[in-house]
Amino acid sequence: MRIARAFAKAKEENRAALGIFVTGGDPDLETSREILLGLPDHGADFVELGMPFSDPMADGPAIQASSLRALRAGTRLGDVLDLARAFRARHPDVPLILMGYYNPIYIYGVDRFITDAIKAGVDGLIMVDLPPEEDDELCLPARAAGLDFIRLITPTTDDARMPQVMANSSGFVYYVSITGITGTRSASGDSIRDAMARIRKASDLPAVVGFGIRTAAQVNEAAQHADGVVVGSAAVDTLAATLTEGNSASANTASEVLALVSELAKGCAR
Repeated sequence: MRIARAFAKAKEENRAALGIFVTGGDPDLETSREILLGLPDHGADFVELGMPFSDPMADGPAIQASSLRALRAGTRLGDVLDLARAFRARHPDVPLILMGYYNPIYIYGVDRFITDAIKAGVDGLIMVDLPPEEDDELCLPARAAGLDFIRLITPTTDDARMPQVMANSSGFVYYVSITGITGTRSASGDSIRDAMARIRKASDLPAVVGFGIRTAAQVNEAAQHADGVVVGSAAVDTLAATLTEGNSASANTASEVLALVSELAKGCAR
């Protein structure tokens, strides 16, 4: 219900909801926690917390590097769930979604993961590499336990495929606005408008745009058509630019990421 309430609140305020992606444990758990807990205070309506993975095939260089920094710092799935738990204690009403790939969950154990995610206060899951044909693996058990399962729609998802993708989806629909990997280029407002129209014919869920959106101006362009906008690579790049030569956090790491979020939030108005 937290996800539905967040989108309803943004709609009442005549703006798009802002989602921010950060990788759990990047560049270390302490700094990651400071950033994560600060996101809602700087304008994030919902948060996508990345579970670091060694082979993030949908992610561009920035998020690949963030995953590697987190893994090299020793971050494991249990640590990400600890971050989620801390977030929920600080922000009882803000939606928190875990985003990542299936392999770490498979190794952790699906039933154990679902139980621990719910206990940590997680609202939903975005699994990049699990198509609808594999719903038995995680989607259906997660839905049965009360977690939303958020699907990705891409520019190449045609009308014949759309019903299969939407079948067991919930929470919101995540439109990947470009073909390719995260953070590499941006989509035009016209293409986002057309995609939103297609998605709304197929689903009553809120429709969110992500991939390739980096600035407040781009947030604003997408906000004219979408119910929500997600920014990931720009936040991760901002974090990376503050690190020392050894990839350690500096005194400015958290504050600069959060300042970017404050700026991006200004773009959500319609």
